[in-house]
Amino acid sequence: MHCLAILEYDGTDFQGFQIQKNGRSVQQELEHALYDFGKTRVKTVGGGRTDAGVHAKGQTASFTIEWTRDLETFKRALNAKLPNDIYVRRVMAVDEKFSARYRATSRVYQYRVWNHPERDVFRTRYAHWISEALDVNAMQHAATFLVGKKDFSAFGSPPQGDNPVRNVMRLTVERAGDEIFFTIEANAFLYRMVRRIVGTLLWVGLGVMPPDEMENVLQRKRRSGFSAPPQGLTLMEIKY
Repeated sequence: MHCLAILEYDGTDFQGFQIQKNGRSVQQELEHALYDFGKTRVKTVGGGRTDAGVHAKGQTASFTIEWTRDLETFKRALNAKLPNDIYVRRVMAVDEKFSARYRATSRVYQYRVWNHPERDVFRTRYAHWISEALDVNAMQHAATFLVGKKDFSAFGSPPQGDNPVRNVMRLTVERAGDEIFFTIEANAFLYRMVRRIVGTLLWVGLGVMPPDEMENVLQRKRRSGFSAPPQGLTLMEIKY
């Protein structure tokens, strides 16, 4: 049976989703758990390539496994074999040619900032703490320059090949109390693209750079901001 699993994980103790030569990965843990069902290696294909320390609520993985019972029972059995920082939310049957990576039409990431004068140890595992006040309206204005099909070389490099063009379908900056959420959806992303976009928008929010300068950053007439730390980033959804 060919399946698609939707899973979430706390990325703090992982070196990323993909199997690494040195270090723990989500894919490695998932394939280790799947091995127990038939004592043979089950190769998985991930829908997104999260970096070390990045979390997920809507990561996907496709794989083929020998299973004759219902998928709800399989999901429970799989979760029983997985460590506590990974949880499979859903498993569904898909056609045998389905690829979690290549069938995806877009991916949605969210970056969280804890914007408060004092650090909160119960929040900063999943958010980047900035004590200075941030101008959300200025950041949202700057974000409008990044929506559309553009060359995003200023914000990262292609994980494969040499095409830096990506289609950003939406990019919003919203405040909810002392938290600020950056939500970005695109057909695909360059390496560290989301974190560099957030880092540049934070420059705007701090008053270091005016919003209109984002156009010059995009055209590489001035450098982009820092790469925001990984713990604030979560892969929220992969759409098909």
